[in-house]
Parts: sequence; structure tokens; C-alpha cells
Amino acid sequence: MTASWKLTLPCTRVEAETLTGEQPLLEAFDPPPILMTSEPDPSRPDEWRLDVYVAEEPSQVLIAAVRRLVPSALAPPVVERIVDEDWITLSQAGLEPVSAGRFFVHTAKHAGSVPAGALALQIEAGLAFGTGQHATTTGCLLELDAVQGPLRNALDLGTGSAILALAIAKKWPTACVTASDNDPVAIRVSAENIAINGMRTGSKPGEILLTVAEGLADPQLTARGPYDLVVANILAGPLIELAPAISGVLAPGGTLLLAGVLDVQADRVEAAYERVGLVRVARRPVGEWPTLRLQKT
Repeated sequence: MTASWKLTLPCTRVEAETLTGEQPLLEAFDPPPILMTSEPDPSRPDEWRLDVYVAEEPSQVLIAAVRRLVPSALAPPVVERIVDEDWITLSQAGLEPVSAGRFFVHTAKHAGSVPAGALALQIEAGLAFGTGQHATTTGCLLELDAVQGPLRNALDLGTGSAILALAIAKKWPTACVTASDNDPVAIRVSAENIAINGMRTGSKPGEILLTVAEGLADPQLTARGPYDLVVANILAGPLIELAPAISGVLAPGGTLLLAGVLDVQADRVEAAYERVGLVRVARRPVGEWPTLRLQKT
């Protein structure tokens, strides 16, 4: 799609994560607007940005609809014309590769710069959360690189773009990997990323099973357990709420990686998991976003 206009609004991280799926407020517009969210300044982790790309000059009705998507924004969106530019090219222009341990996350533009011996993950900018740029993703990749030993069965809960599910499958190529998200768009993007990385979807060892699910409510997720490894890069509130369910699907001695948690929230999240039989192994700080590694006793 060639987008000729862009609307920009500040938003919070929580708002950004709700904008990855279909938006009923925008369904009436044809062609539908394209939404992109980003974190302009990692030192301000709650200050995100929404860019909305449209093919024609936006009407006041569309501008009002976009504004309603971001209740925190106090001013109207900034509207600018983009002449003969591809919105995907624009969105990827600032995405430099990310090295996290042995993992190397890149877009197609940098496919030729993968270091020898790296576990390469090609993730394009798209409609799902997770391009490797955020500190929470980096922390999870570093912890995945640090996890030792064989792995038989793993779950990426709230997979977004499937970046962490792909990282697991790259490091443990014979493992069964399950990736879930409550957003059908994220699952579609995940399937595309799995294909881009030369891997397959499915339920067999060496494949990634994708499913749309709210938390662990889907019986398929519990039936695939118990898991040797569970990764959940979501938010502190849902992580605390899901603690009993996540502990229930984690095998004894299994590893749990948690992210999406600010420094000031980490103790409260850890306490919730200690109450259901897990102990902290490591807390890796990346900026204000620690990644927690716990083990089930």
C-alpha cells in the first residue's frame, strides 16, 4: 500500500498494545487506515507514539475517530502529507539490528549483515507488538540465551510477532513450541514471520503451534503442557493475575521468563509467583524493564 498521509499522536504503552488488532472505530473507512506504534525514547518507557497511515487526505470524521483511539492525547493529531512513499519502508527506516547474546534481530534490509554463528531472527515492522527494539524483548532474548540444557516443550504466552517463539525454536530446534495471543492479527503476523524465518507452523517437534487464546483459558494450551519453559512478555497486572494458571502448566523444575514489568513493579510480580511455588533465579535489568527468570520448585 502507498500511504500519502500520516496522522501522529502521543500515546501510552498500554494504549499502544491495545492498538495492534482490528479497531472497530476505523472499520467504516475504505481503504482501512494502517496503524503503527513505536517507542521514540527508551528512557521514557510509557511515552509511545501512534502513526496512522491513510491513502487520501483524512477527513475530520477520520481525525476524530483516530483521536478517540488514544484517550490520553490532549491535542489533535499532527497531520502531514507523505509523497510517494511506502509506509513499510518508512516504518523500517529506523529499525537497526539488535544483538542480544547469540540472537541477532534484523529486517530484510540487514539480512546480509548477520554475524557468523548468530541465531538470526528476521522480524519486519508490522501490525503486532515485538520487533526486538524494546528493552523487554531484548531482556527476554538475553535470558533465553542464558538458559542452559535441553528443552522439550515451551510456551510463548502473548506472542505478539512470535519473536520469542522463533528464538526458542532457533535455539532448541527439536522442541515443541506453542505461541498464543489474544489478538487474531498478531497470530496472522506470527504465521508470516515463521514462514519468513524458514520455519513451519504445526504441533510436531521443530514446529510452532499458533493459537488465539485469552491467557490460558484455551484447553489446547493446558493440554500441550506441562511446559519446560514458559515466556510471558505482557504487563504486570495480567502477569500477577495469571500466576496460578502459569504455575499450573509449568513442569516441576521448569523455567519461567517474565517481562513487561517496570522496576517498581518487579517485587510485586515476583511475590505473586513465590506464592504459587516459584523462586527467582535471576533479575536482568535493561533500562527500567527487568526480565525475571524463575524456576518451579
